[in-house]
Order: sequence, then C-alpha cells, then structure tokens
Amino acid sequence: QVQLVVSGGGLVQPGGSLRLSCAASGSGFTINAMRWYRQAPGNQREWLTTITRGGTTNYAYSVKGRFTFSRDNAKNTVYLQMIGLNPEDTAVYYCHARTVMASYWGQGTQVTVSS
Repeated sequence: QVQLVVSGGGLVQPGGSLRLSCAASGSGFTINAMRWYRQAPGNQREWLTTITRGGTTNYAYSVKGRFTFSRDNAKNTVYLQMIGLNPEDTAVYYCHARTVMASYWGQGTQVTVSS
C-alpha cells in the first residue's frame, strides 16, 4: 500500500512560480513510475509529466519547458516545479504512483493562477 501526500498549491499571479511536492510512504513497494495530472473544472483529467524508476522524464506539450519533474529518493518525494504560470494552468493537481500491482493517487492540490 502506498500513500501519497501532496502539498504546495495555492494562488499565484500570472507569470509566477510554484513548487508542488508529493511524498510517498508505505512499505514493501517499488514504485515504477510517478506522474502528475491536473483537472480543471469541466475538463477531463490531463496527464502532465512522468518520471520513471530510472529517472527518465516526459512532459505534455502544454507544460514542456515550463514544468520540471524531479525527485529526492532519500525523502521518497517528487516535486513539480512550475514557472511561467498562466490562468490556463488553474486546476487541481494530482500525484500518481504506479507499482507492479496497483496505482495510487494523492489527494490533489488546488493551483489558481489569477491577478
């Protein structure tokens, strides 16, 4: 069983930055990949980025060059650094982890980009 705790959302002005964190806990698991998604009101959940167990990252076109996915293995924590935020980035952001047996979601954190 994996628990994911997401933090770091909030209100930011256009052009601003935020860093989201997702801390994984539990025992007896190996996470093969972690992902960030977001969901804006009225929209489907959108995949943003993946980091594999080997450290390879992939990004959706909409965030490539502005968002950076990183991890701290010692802390079992991943981060989503977001720069150049615009109102279209307003959404609830979710962390996701996949093991061999199952997938897990964090609770989501609201990011609002507004002046």
